Amino acid sequence: MIVRFGYVAMSTVIENASPSRTMTMKSFSKLEDREAGLRKLERIANENLHNTLRLLKHNEAHDIKVYRFSSKLIPLATHQDMQDWDPFPALSAGFLEIGSYVKRQKMRVSFHPDHFTVLSTPRPEVLRSSIRDLKQHVRMLKAMGLDANMKNNIHIGGAYGDKPSAAARFVEHFHELDQEIKERLTLENDDKTFTAKETLAVCEATGLPMVLDLHHQWVNHDGESPADLWPHIVQTWTTPLAQAGSQPDHPLPPKIHVSSPKSPSDPRSHADEVEVAPLLGFLRSIAGTTSRLDVMIEAKRKDGALFKLMEDLAGYREEGVEIVNGASVRIEP
Repeated sequence: MIVRFGYVAMSTVIENASPSRTMTMKSFSKLEDREAGLRKLERIANENLHNTLRLLKHNEAHDIKVYRFSSKLIPLATHQDMQDWDPFPALSAGFLEIGSYVKRQKMRVSFHPDHFTVLSTPRPEVLRSSIRDLKQHVRMLKAMGLDANMKNNIHIGGAYGDKPSAAARFVEHFHELDQEIKERLTLENDDKTFTAKETLAVCEATGLPMVLDLHHQWVNHDGESPADLWPHIVQTWTTPLAQAGSQPDHPLPPKIHVSSPKSPSDPRSHADEVEVAPLLGFLRSIAGTTSRLDVMIEAKRKDGALFKLMEDLAGYREEGVEIVNGASVRIEP
């Protein structure tokens, strides 16, 4: 099994390359000249896009083909008081340059809208805000010229005192979404509410591909091991929605998230780096059934954690681990 590793948004290795510079609505509201304020927001966004491209080039230099964009590329873009502003004309060149680089280097990129984007909500205003946020993420991917292989990953959302009803509400709201939103979604289990088993059931009901978060599963489960669920999770990556942007001879591989608990007293928070042994144990357990896998590292040290994990995996060369390049390994069962 070939495993590619990626990381989330920020680099701890490259200095002064934040793709998430922003301005608060409070600061924007204090500006006397609204048009001048909008131009300032566009300059900040263009700087974020420039730094994103810098990080992609850094990734390519280290063989990193899997990367999650910051959702904060355009400050205040989805704020309810900014709906008369269209920043995309001023940002089109930056988005297209990123998309061209991603396609040229054959990278897999994604977004992860924040935890306020929930489709299980019973509140119409929250649902409207969530759909607005999803549309914004789709628009950014389309501005890059990227197809539906590049996904937006979300959680089911809150239980609101009745988990089965919340799950059913997610399915109902999902079916009302535009097709271009549906085909770019993946669904992830969370660390407090919806377990991997429950998330899998929603994926099977909607046709959505499931991103297994190993850390979340370790702290929030129904007694099963992740390897027990894996054959069913893999099947969610064969649906029409999962493969909407893929070529028949090159299907999109499954994807998982990995991080390690910060401490025994704080098991849900993410540690700086990834503990190799539990991850390797899972990878070996599925290596005989899965040919390709992409792994998003969610550790605090970002790309620094990826480089450390690759060093640690190199210590298992005599135990069925082959280093393919700077960010990929081959795992034997």
